[in-house]
Amino acid sequence: MNIILFEPLEIGKPLSKRDERAVHLLKVLHKQVGDTFEAGIIGGDLGTGLIENIKLEGIVFSLNLKEHPPPRLPICIGVGFPRPIQLRRLLRDLANFGVEAIDLFGTDLGEKSYRDTKLLTDGGAHAALVEGAVQARDSRIPLVFAYESIDAWLSERPWEKDRQSPYADSGRDRNLRTSSILVAADNIRPEGALSLLNPLGHPLVIAVGAERGWSDRERAELENAGFTRLSMGKRTMRTETACVAAAVLAMEKLGELE
Repeated sequence: MNIILFEPLEIGKPLSKRDERAVHLLKVLHKQVGDTFEAGIIGGDLGTGLIENIKLEGIVFSLNLKEHPPPRLPICIGVGFPRPIQLRRLLRDLANFGVEAIDLFGTDLGEKSYRDTKLLTDGGAHAALVEGAVQARDSRIPLVFAYESIDAWLSERPWEKDRQSPYADSGRDRNLRTSSILVAADNIRPEGALSLLNPLGHPLVIAVGAERGWSDRERAELENAGFTRLSMGKRTMRTETACVAAAVLAMEKLGELE
């Protein structure tokens, strides 16, 4: 762990010794009473933690948080539901990059059962997002929303709206609004190349299909919604690979890799 993150409701309570964060502090970092560690509150600020006592019920700690987390990247990734095991990795990696939002939706060619994943309700998705943030020494995680279909996503156009973080202390993430450039990754019937995109500082919304790609109907719907289909090369990629590749290309175009 590069940083120890706490949920807002955990503050003021001992950290159980069975918690993996406590195990990391005591067994991996060999921290003792009086030692400090990098810490933060999910959705809040960053700084240091101090181990004040180690009791039977857990680690008693205090926090000194004065650093603001890095800003969200103005990137929204919309993606057809992948396999649950891929979804977990995808959420972790995109949280690691610091994208603003991840929208999941059903697609014509995607496996319908993937929409029923329990990751979004059993805490698995949240844990994956936090894992990505921890790796990046960040305390904020992307907003994640699910839609029954790509039609519902395109109809709602959530990137044009304020989307409230579930963490009250984090305020509002910068929303993408109507100035966003809309792109659909499509290596089969592209209209250009994502590598040649010049966003000129505009936020980006990138749609990625499920593992079987887009149907012709979806291509037409995306075009009607203002999306331009752009290629990332001639090779067919896994959904999670395509999302990561698209995010990295977007980061480069936005000057975030300099």
